[in-house]
Amino acid sequence: MNFNETIGSLQERAERMIDGRMREIDRLIDLNQWKVIRAFQKHKVSDYHFAGSTGYGYNDRGREVLDLVYADAFGAEAALVRPHFVSGTHTIGTALFGVLRPGDRMVSITGKPYDTLHKVIGKPGDGKGSLQDFGIEYDEVPLLPDGSPDYPAIERSITASTKLVAIQRSRGYSWRPSFTVEQIGEMVRFVKEIKPDVLVFVDNCYGEFTELKEPTEVGVDLMAGSLIKNPGGGIAPTGGYIAGKSEYVELAAYRLTAPGIGGEVGAMLGTTRAMFQGLFLAPHLVGQAVKGSVFAAALFEQLGFESHPRWSDPRTDLIQAIRFTSAEHLIAFVQGIQQAAAVDSHVVPEPWDMPGYENPVIMAAGTFIQGGSLELSADAPIREPYIAYMQGGLTYSHCKLGVLTALQNMADRGLLLLNIT
Repeated sequence: MNFNETIGSLQERAERMIDGRMREIDRLIDLNQWKVIRAFQKHKVSDYHFAGSTGYGYNDRGREVLDLVYADAFGAEAALVRPHFVSGTHTIGTALFGVLRPGDRMVSITGKPYDTLHKVIGKPGDGKGSLQDFGIEYDEVPLLPDGSPDYPAIERSITASTKLVAIQRSRGYSWRPSFTVEQIGEMVRFVKEIKPDVLVFVDNCYGEFTELKEPTEVGVDLMAGSLIKNPGGGIAPTGGYIAGKSEYVELAAYRLTAPGIGGEVGAMLGTTRAMFQGLFLAPHLVGQAVKGSVFAAALFEQLGFESHPRWSDPRTDLIQAIRFTSAEHLIAFVQGIQQAAAVDSHVVPEPWDMPGYENPVIMAAGTFIQGGSLELSADAPIREPYIAYMQGGLTYSHCKLGVLTALQNMADRGLLLLNIT
């Protein structure tokens, strides 16, 4: 690829800056990879577990062992891993509907959830089958200006009818820090002291294998995520997982299928091998994506753009937010990411009214798995402040290519002045 000479110099400087962080990430990859392999070994995974099932899927030993491997890898009592979950939103919705009942109260203690969950929560009497339509009360506690939990307000929000406290690990479409597993553990301890029987749920999307522990290892009762994000390893063609305490995973399974059926049936239709292999690869590929985010932050910080997190900050998810000064900057960046794709590089993304989102959204997603955000992608709502959210990258090399191409695209349009001081 031919890049402006100044862009080449910026690349070299960024790579020198982040050399130490790259070695730290390599160590994280090793430890998480070994943890996953130990889970495979404990449950004696063999090639016959990869066979598909049809119809009811009775006695699908591969499906059963996959659940056990996930539970062990995540330090949970049980897990439900299925291709029948169509997205992270569907998986989270299944978990919430599984454990909540009319008259229960749910409180989000990390502010407003990700955009696609707004319709799942809904409004009382909306007729859409949302949580509030079914008589489940909802409240949320805004974060403090620095992005930290407002503990006094959280304490006031937890009442006798509060059944579930929800935490979103990742930033979503907001300019705030994502929450580390340690911080999530602090939140769990705080709310359990107020109401010991409250159920703590975590939206774990984008967070798996970015740290040495998962939320279920610090007291979280239930969590959910998508297989076209981190744990699918860029191979799982669809699906999601729910993990946590056995009683709550079972209730979620009843919601996915039907009471009395739960996780005992469900044909895997040839997806089992990809789910096992994707989980095996996930620690390494997540590490590649994290490296790409660190590189992106270091590159754009040199040009005076704000990044969140900064290149030197700790990481707890895949998402790299970069703040621009106009919609033109934002669109040029996202379109540049698309230009660097191996798939659909010729496609030019434009903002559009995407279902589930409140503003027009532009998305770069030249992926092998449609919407696969462990693969290099970027998206942004077209609203102030103009923030691009980049995530993924199956290889560090592709991450670098994407970021450099985006920068070159912005320069070609006269949207920035390249210089080195």
